[in-house]
This record gives sequence, C-alpha cells and structure tokens, in this order.
Amino acid sequence: MEKVKKNNRVVYVGVNDRAVDLFEGMYVVPNGVSYNSYIIFGGKTAVMDTVDHRFSAEWLANIKKAVFAADSRPDYLVVSHMEPDHSGSIAEFMRIFPDVKIVGNSKTFVMLAEYFPELDAEKTPERFIAVKDGDTLDLGDGELKFIFAPMVHWPEVMVEFDTADGTLYSADGFGKFGALDCDEPWDDEARRYYIGIVGKYGAQVQALFKKLAGLEIKTIRPLHGPVLSDDLGHYLGLYDKWSSYTPESDGVMIAYTSVYGHTKKAAAALKNKLDAAGTHCEIFDLARADRAECVARAFKYGKLVLATTTYNGEVFPAMREFIAWLVERNYQNRKVALIENGTWAPVAAKAMQTMLEKCKGIEYVAEPIKIRAAADAETDAALDALVTALA
Repeated sequence: MEKVKKNNRVVYVGVNDRAVDLFEGMYVVPNGVSYNSYIIFGGKTAVMDTVDHRFSAEWLANIKKAVFAADSRPDYLVVSHMEPDHSGSIAEFMRIFPDVKIVGNSKTFVMLAEYFPELDAEKTPERFIAVKDGDTLDLGDGELKFIFAPMVHWPEVMVEFDTADGTLYSADGFGKFGALDCDEPWDDEARRYYIGIVGKYGAQVQALFKKLAGLEIKTIRPLHGPVLSDDLGHYLGLYDKWSSYTPESDGVMIAYTSVYGHTKKAAAALKNKLDAAGTHCEIFDLARADRAECVARAFKYGKLVLATTTYNGEVFPAMREFIAWLVERNYQNRKVALIENGTWAPVAAKAMQTMLEKCKGIEYVAEPIKIRAAADAETDAALDALVTALA
C-alpha cells in the first residue's frame, strides 16, 4: 500500500495475490495478480470497489489506515463490477461501515442480492444509490461520471470518470496479470489477460470507446494491474487493435502438435525457412505451451499456420482445444495455412477448416500441406511454396 498522507486525494488500498496459481480456474499466473481498490477523498469519500474475500482483512486494514490518516469515513462504495474477485468483500465492508451508500446500477443490485442476500436493494433501498448510464455523483471537488460498459465483460459492468483529475476507473478494462510488485512489461500479460477474458466482446469494447470519446483521460486505474498514466496512446492503441481484431504484427505464428516428432520437424523446417526469408515468426508446441499465451499470440499476428496430426479420425486434442479457444474469442481477419499429418488417412485439415468456419474473415493462403507419416522432398517443396505465400 502506498504511503498515506492527509492531503492525498486518491489512495490505493488494494492487495496483491501471490497465492493464486490459476486465475479464474484456468489462467496460469506465475507472478500472481492484484485486486485493485482506491479511496477518493473529495468533499465526499468514495471507496472504489472491494477485493477477493480471501483478502478482506488485509484490505479492510488498508481502508481503516487510509481513512484514519485522512480524518474521514467512507460515504460511498462504488461497485463497478460484481465478479467475486472485486465484490467479495462488500458484505464485510458494510458490516463495518453500515451507513455507507452502495452505488451501482440495477443489474449490479440483482447480482449483489444473489451473492449477499443481506444486501437486498428492494428490502432496504435507503442503503443504495442506483445510477443510470451517464449519471454523475457529486464528490464535492468533482464528479464521478458513470459510463455503462455491458459485457466488458459482464452485463452489469460500468466505468467511472473522475472530472476532478481526469482519471478513468476502468473496471477490468486495461488490466493485466501480475501482482503490482512484479516488474514486467505490460503488453504481453495485458494481451494474454484481454484476449483470454474479454476477447469475445470486441464489439462491446469498441462501443465503450465511442462513449469515452471526448473525455480528457489523464490516468487509467484498472481493477487488475498498474495505474497507467504515461503514453496512454500506446495502451489505448493496443486495446483498439485487440477489440477490432486487427493484427499488431504482420508476422507468422506456427502452432503445432506432434506425436512422434514428424509434424514437429515439418513445423520447425517451416520456421527456419521463414526466418531465412526475413519473416518474423514464433513457434509453439500446443501440447506443452501455455494455452492462453498461444491464443494471445495468435491474435497478435496477422498470419497463423496450424500443423497437426490426424487423431481418431479427427484433430489431435491439443489442437482441437486451441482452435476452440480461438473460435470462442471471435478470432477473425487473419490469414491461415494448414499442415496435416496422417499415416493412412490424413483428415485433420478438413476438420480444422470445419472448426474455423465460425470465424469471420479467414483467408487461406495456400492449399493444405499433406504429410504421409514423415516429411519428404515433396513436403519440403510445399513448405517453400508456403513461405512465398506467407512472406
């Protein structure tokens, strides 16, 4: 927690989670994750979101320290997002500060009563302030403007713009994996976070961008990850690309699965040829690499090569799961090439194409390359032709 001074207008009171191994039960987080919460000390005092219930005690200690140092007490608890990693401590907070008004929208309060039956806005409406899209809350030295962001990435999500200092409290938007005491570049873990969790909802993120147009945003405070204040154009630009399904790079990602090494050998040969041609390329073994990272990299590049073994008359499981993740996250507007392997009946290419039919704007740059058991001279020539098509 940052040092609390009496004249600090915004104080961070969130926590780092270094104990979690899988975020949302599926995303590997070797450097943990942060659950961010802030207190705004205006004429009125507003607490911005809570934290996972496992960290309630630590968070509440931060709250008490901050309000004591400021000779204040909370007036409002703003609930931007009801996902339990952010709402899990609401009930405990309200037991300690029962006079605080909970600020949310009608969908917020439905979910709140489902998680915490004792906090039912219909039974005790005097404890709640229901806001609508575009409403404001007077804090004395400025206003919080509420901007609804449905399905970014839950239906009740809203973000808040503080007119006093130009801060956007962006809910899960602009978040990243990694605790705040972890020193690592923002882009890769923010991309992995966004594509994995919000990637399906690009249209909704674009709709939020339109609502934010015209606001003089100086600082972004997400619910996960660091405060963003320098070079906001970089972060906004990446989010615009990710949510519009625009590649960041014209490079190539090769994603492969291999049983006895023959498909791996062909994939590696393709990478060597692309490298020699001066085309930037990354290669991933889907059976061993982090699934979320592979999916994020596929979205990063404009071209994707899928190389896999026919398995049980279908696609090898790791490849099938990878493509399913791509489809679920609205993978689109990319160039794709396919390589299939099968000793007696290679059918993986057709199966992959069938799975990708749900993806918009997919352009196949060449006919699928067919390997009969092991790569040979014919395979090598086909790879040369594919390099030309990709480069």
